[in-house]
Amino acid sequence: MKVAENQKNTNQRGQAIVLGGSLGGLMVARALSNHYERVTIIEKDQVERQPCSRKGQPQTRHLHGLLPGGLNVMLHYFPDLKDALAANGALLANFAQDMIWYTHGGYRKRFEMDLTAAAMSRPLLEHLIRERVLALPNVELMDNTSVKNLISTPDQQQITGVNIQLTELGKVMDLHADLVVDVTGRGSRTPKWLEELGFEAPSVSEVKVNVAYATRMYKRDPLDPRSTNWMLYTPMAPEEMRFGGMFPVEGDRWMLTVGGWHGDHVGCDEAAFNEFVRQLPMPEFYDIISNSEPLSEIIPYKYSHSLRRHYEKLKKFPLGFLVMGDAVCSFNPVYGQGMTSASMQAIELDKLLGKNIPEQHLAHRFFKEAAKVVDIPWQLAVGEDFRYSATTGPKPAGIGVINKYVTRVHRATLKDPVVCDAFLRVMSLLKAPTSLFHPKIFWRVMWAG
Repeated sequence: MKVAENQKNTNQRGQAIVLGGSLGGLMVARALSNHYERVTIIEKDQVERQPCSRKGQPQTRHLHGLLPGGLNVMLHYFPDLKDALAANGALLANFAQDMIWYTHGGYRKRFEMDLTAAAMSRPLLEHLIRERVLALPNVELMDNTSVKNLISTPDQQQITGVNIQLTELGKVMDLHADLVVDVTGRGSRTPKWLEELGFEAPSVSEVKVNVAYATRMYKRDPLDPRSTNWMLYTPMAPEEMRFGGMFPVEGDRWMLTVGGWHGDHVGCDEAAFNEFVRQLPMPEFYDIISNSEPLSEIIPYKYSHSLRRHYEKLKKFPLGFLVMGDAVCSFNPVYGQGMTSASMQAIELDKLLGKNIPEQHLAHRFFKEAAKVVDIPWQLAVGEDFRYSATTGPKPAGIGVINKYVTRVHRATLKDPVVCDAFLRVMSLLKAPTSLFHPKIFWRVMWAG
């Protein structure tokens, strides 16, 4: 994971602009700070210098998983992040030893593993990353600022900046840059902007999952022996459609999120919510909430489809412009892959810029590398979603056969720590799914099954 260090930056690139100040945008800004004299983050919402969910971030009020692959990238850029998380009450634990994960009729095997789990609220993590990014001398944030349009050269072949509006002042102005990066999420306007500039918009893959869930906070008893465990229930599809996750987060709180696929959704009045939790095959959730004080309202969220924009397939793309994070691919959030994918894309951009790729080749090279990052979580998420016949969209070839084998992998993880280790590394985006077909894993899976 070798990239240039911010303190040693000798590159004379001028100004970079990052559209979007959420976690993905912050990670991109950190990567760009190694290569540009100035990096400006533009965020439409007002940004508080404390942990909180903004208007444009409804998903941040729900359970988030930071996979070890994402944590590793963040620690590369922010070596003190572990200490900061711990100091703010987040859980840092052994990934496999401290899990309680029920699936396919049993609990995954627990064992010591050389991976760290981090459990905290998304607002806390984003706050800690933001403070570190904004502490860099060449990074600034413009919040309460909306992007109206891209600015291009007369021939429209190169992006040279953005036209912005300062919300509070109503002032409209141009901001020029050598590179503009769109990290505005799945609502990105880049496809529309490309067509207006005379370029082709990317082809799109949509996988409709009709997922809905709800979240509630509870007071956590530090004396409860489960208080330092992260807990998951994932269904044995297609027979089961419900899921649940309960993580210990800062402030001695539990964050519980429960829901389901394709209409098997949780009610948001207290009685319906509690009954949904009670009916889950994993009893720990209901046992804890029935003996704990609720600390929040019940907050619903709906997610209709996973979305992938195939920028890597475009033959032409304007110079001085890139697209990253959820603006490229947003996954079913049940799998907790978004933050890790965005962080891994950021470090790939950092590596490319360190190689001084000619400007006319940067977008093509980056989108190719970003597609490699996205491929694995997309395969994992879509593969699981297509266990349900109601899931629609482009179905990967051979997914039925693959899922039969993966079902055996799931069952093997209940007994065999070697198989469970291999599975958790794939889930963490540290290994490719093909590693589960390695002979030493394959035969253990067959034997366990």
